[in-house]
Amino acid sequence: MPTPTVRRLQLGNELRHAREAVGHTVEDAAVVIERTSSTISRLEHGQTGIRQRDLADLLRSYGAGVALIEQLAELARNNSQRGRWSGYRRAYPGWFRMFVDMEEDATSLLHFGSEVVPGLLQTEDYIRTLLSTGLANTPDDRVENAVQARLLRQAVLTKQGAPRAGFVLSESALRRVVGDARILRDQLAHLAEIALLPNVQLQVLPFDAPSFGVALFGFTLVRIPAPGSAGPLDFVYLEDYIDARYHDDKADVEAYTALWHRVQAAALGPVESRALVLEVAGSVT
Repeated sequence: MPTPTVRRLQLGNELRHAREAVGHTVEDAAVVIERTSSTISRLEHGQTGIRQRDLADLLRSYGAGVALIEQLAELARNNSQRGRWSGYRRAYPGWFRMFVDMEEDATSLLHFGSEVVPGLLQTEDYIRTLLSTGLANTPDDRVENAVQARLLRQAVLTKQGAPRAGFVLSESALRRVVGDARILRDQLAHLAEIALLPNVQLQVLPFDAPSFGVALFGFTLVRIPAPGSAGPLDFVYLEDYIDARYHDDKADVEAYTALWHRVQAAALGPVESRALVLEVAGSVT
């Protein structure tokens, strides 16, 4: 079953699709259930829940049949986040938790990284070194919880029904020493192993590839399946040091998808990329 976050996103996507199919505005929808238009907007963006009675009334106003009403009613049930962020998962900052849920239910993850190896591909020592440096003056137990939380995330690549995952890494991510030479060598050997997974495509953008200017930062494209007729959910995830942004606007997604294809085309092929990873690993002293 999808995570509560993803169920709310799927429900919102289906409701927006149903509303637009009959030409209703968010103001029209708000009148039906005696709510504000901003409430409808939050609902359609997966930011709030809805009572079952209001959901049924809204869908009937859109001309939905019994089957769709029952399907979306099931999506709307049990969408509480209570208890989901206990144990090691408490280490995830609030702004990152939505991405963790989306990642868990994604069918496609496409990531470009420029400076460091992305979290899903990191070894334990690499993670610990990064977090110990990045979380300066943080108690050791909190750092360790963050390490274990990141390791737990990595199961998404090897679980049953794992997503199709594409990674394009700048050559600088391979050569940047994190910790010491041993940690880097182990990390590169790990990358070479992950590159052999059937659902993973790993590519390297070499230093002599054409410059892409705006692709000097990382981004992730996430696709989540939809249970109805609205089509999949597509997001662009952008992260900085203390926050993240989630873009689902069609134009934004299309722009980053085009950028992904340009970066991927400029990168080395998967076989040549794995060879370069091993070559760099062999040169680390």
